[in-house]
Amino acid sequence: MDLGLKDRVYVVTGATRGLGHAAARELLADGAKVVVTGRDEQRVADAAAALGDGAVGLAVDNADPEAPDRLIAAAREHFGRFDGVLISVGGPPPGFVADNTDDQWRAAFESVFLGAVRLARAAAAELEAGGVVGFVLSGSVHEPIPALTISNGLRPGLAGFAKSLADELGPRGIRVVGLLPARIDTDRVRELDGMSADPEATRAANESRIPLRRYGTPDEFGRTAAFLLSPAASYLTGIMLPVDGGMRHGF
Repeated sequence: MDLGLKDRVYVVTGATRGLGHAAARELLADGAKVVVTGRDEQRVADAAAALGDGAVGLAVDNADPEAPDRLIAAAREHFGRFDGVLISVGGPPPGFVADNTDDQWRAAFESVFLGAVRLARAAAAELEAGGVVGFVLSGSVHEPIPALTISNGLRPGLAGFAKSLADELGPRGIRVVGLLPARIDTDRVRELDGMSADPEATRAANESRIPLRRYGTPDEFGRTAAFLLSPAASYLTGIMLPVDGGMRHGF
């Protein structure tokens, strides 16, 4: 299937590894160009090099108010256009309500929430009809995940923001979409499973609750993200798509 991605240009944040990196890889595979970001300069350079031709890396912190303008400018400077953004932010520190400090909440709000809002707002001002703003959120948008209290507090708010943005940008022909991953086999998820006393038993228990009885792969997530960002999904906006092996049972 031709997704219509050839020569389109996207900014993908949090793309040095995990879900952001997988999405960038699939966009490139279908002919798009990408600006990939992360906070660590060496990891960004390594990620861009691994992705190959059509990828440019830029080290930025999502919490930096100047990051959105720098990223969009990089897309135009290197590739001559800007067609969309996928906002993927690393998960905030795990912990229960009593564990997380005010400083952790503030830092996560600046990066996970406000940083995403700033980038989406800047993209909305620059995009033309056919452009797209995508968010990588979490299954916690619908149901809290134990020991991820900060994420449980921030991700649903971003989903609400994304829905509002979709309503505002729709008349301009700009789409807003979200992806809600659950158990995808990434370093982050393996780290969370490893916090239990018996990681193998924890994974087996998690898999038993997934209708497909397995974790998803980053490549599967990446292909889903590439489709949602592509012109092939041109009539999809305001949606929050679960990428969870069937774990969500509601509509």
